Amino acid sequence: MERRNFIKKTAAGGAATLLVPTILPSNVFGKNAPSNKINIGQIGCGRIARSHDIYDTIRFDDARFVAVCDVDSQRATDAKNQIDSFYKEKTGKKKYMNTRVYEDYREMLLNKDIDAVVISTPDHWHSQPAMEAALAGKDIYLQKPTSLTVREGQQLCEAVQKSGVILQVGTQQRSMPQFRIAAELVRNGRIGKVHTVKIGLPGDPAGPEAPTMPIPPNLNFDMWLGSTPEVPYTEIGVHPQNDYSRPGWLRQRNYGAGMITGWGQHHYDSAAWGMNTELTGPMSVEALAEFPKSGLWNVHGDFFVKHEYENGITVYTSGGYTNGIKYIGEDGWIFVSRGAYTASSSDPVDKEKSAKALNASDPKILESIIGKNEIHLEKIDDQHGNWLDCIKTRKQPISPIEKGHKACSICLISDIAMQFDRKLEWDPENEVFINDDEANAMLRREQRKPYGTDYVKM
Repeated sequence: MERRNFIKKTAAGGAATLLVPTILPSNVFGKNAPSNKINIGQIGCGRIARSHDIYDTIRFDDARFVAVCDVDSQRATDAKNQIDSFYKEKTGKKKYMNTRVYEDYREMLLNKDIDAVVISTPDHWHSQPAMEAALAGKDIYLQKPTSLTVREGQQLCEAVQKSGVILQVGTQQRSMPQFRIAAELVRNGRIGKVHTVKIGLPGDPAGPEAPTMPIPPNLNFDMWLGSTPEVPYTEIGVHPQNDYSRPGWLRQRNYGAGMITGWGQHHYDSAAWGMNTELTGPMSVEALAEFPKSGLWNVHGDFFVKHEYENGITVYTSGGYTNGIKYIGEDGWIFVSRGAYTASSSDPVDKEKSAKALNASDPKILESIIGKNEIHLEKIDDQHGNWLDCIKTRKQPISPIEKGHKACSICLISDIAMQFDRKLEWDPENEVFINDDEANAMLRREQRKPYGTDYVKM
């Protein structure tokens, strides 16, 4: 997005005038001082950072971006220029901010002036920097999915619990009112006892063959690969060098699991909100999926997943359903989605079939008022704003790591089930498959030294 639009969007969010150019660490005033700003470092400066995380954080007067980090130096420079330009136009001071640029986030974490970090990296680089940020005492906004494997998620939970930092998972559907309204209506019995939930989630297409290419001089490709296997570089397998369109790593199993984790964590998190299963998971999972037979992209295409819960609810997920969540009870149904929202024009979703954000079998269900003594779910206006508020109050955010990990785990065991032609029994408390060593072996991945959560010193 051009600089003018960036300024327009952020200014519209109500950011107050910034007066003091000096960067002061939070410990000068105390972390909860009302006059204090939260100094933030941005880790990962790609599509989601530019279009979402930086935009939706910088507009709050509490926040002050002071550093950026990316293994692609051009992307880091672009992010620095965006941030510096915002502060220049907001304050009228040409040199108000000179955002510091890092290639290695570990060096950034040593900067004691930085209070918090936003992590908008590719999926395989979520858990490790979040763990190390937590152990460095930095509060964290973490894009989903929270982990590449179930084991990584467990390690991240342990690091956050040990350090006591505030971690907000970027499952921002919790800040969209229709998802809260749907969950409240379901939790308060407006459609009777729920027995089925249907989740619409598209798959990804197959991709082309991709020849090996020279590594761009602006990219530290070894660090970009991180804990994943060493492979030859090709642009379509990483991210575009000339724009910020949808990157190819999203469609490679080395770096994620495709849409089941990419958008799946959003929908499974929201569904759990309505089912009251946020801190547990299914008792079983079985799946069918098509995978590309050629080309670089190798995540799932069309698929179908079934989960059975102890409370009697069965959850079905497929690209054959309209993108969103449909709760079905004995007395009716409620459907909720983001409407026609997409993150980019290349997202694999049919906009015409995703136009309605909230619907029900009877319109009167949606008009129902939740009584004073009924269940009222937490209401926030903005995911990033809630994170900043919680940094000051030290209260838990609406999407803490424990809930994020459980939602992500459902995605990950679904991807595992796609690899087997059988039903898998799951123990949601201990997070293991029951009597299935072959499936349990997929709860973690071998990590390429020196990168990986296994090598983070707790």
